Amino acid sequence: MSGERDIILVDEQDQVVGYGEKTEVHRKGLLHRAFSIFIYDREKDRMLLQQRAPGKYHSGGLWTNACCSHPRKGMTMEACLNRRLGEELGLRTDLPIAADTGEGFRPCGRFLYEMRQGDTGEHEIDHVFLYCPAEEIDTDALDFDRSEIGALKWAGREELHAWMEDRPEDFTAWFAPALALTERVIEQEERA
Repeated sequence: MSGERDIILVDEQDQVVGYGEKTEVHRKGLLHRAFSIFIYDREKDRMLLQQRAPGKYHSGGLWTNACCSHPRKGMTMEACLNRRLGEELGLRTDLPIAADTGEGFRPCGRFLYEMRQGDTGEHEIDHVFLYCPAEEIDTDALDFDRSEIGALKWAGREELHAWMEDRPEDFTAWFAPALALTERVIEQEERA
């Protein structure tokens, strides 16, 4: 398994320029590669959200997408996505990255953002993926990592947008731009 020293450092074109240790990369604000996974229940038009654990090194207690992390040196993005769903949410998957609407990780795009919180923060190119499970996920049955996640909840898209408009401070810095990429893909699929 890749270690904490294998965070992928990139330039603004997302080309690999080196590797770094996770804490140092976030403390120094070095540009690195990340990913965000959105889990969407098509049948009920709702997103699975997680509230970051209060003790997280940044954005503790804020709401965000179902799962996020960093790809690691020597691992494919696909392997990292599946690994992280297992580690963080307790979802054991072996899904491909697929360009179609079948079960798998659907690429939604990527964006660059930067935020600081105290002596740490994020400076990432975030690769966004959509996962639409074939069967409903029962959040009460998930054995999620409580050092990462404080709570899980499903939110209907209409409810979610009203919440974001009313209380944007409840969400992580990357959530709104990542959600916009995800919803663009959902809407394209609905029109197809």
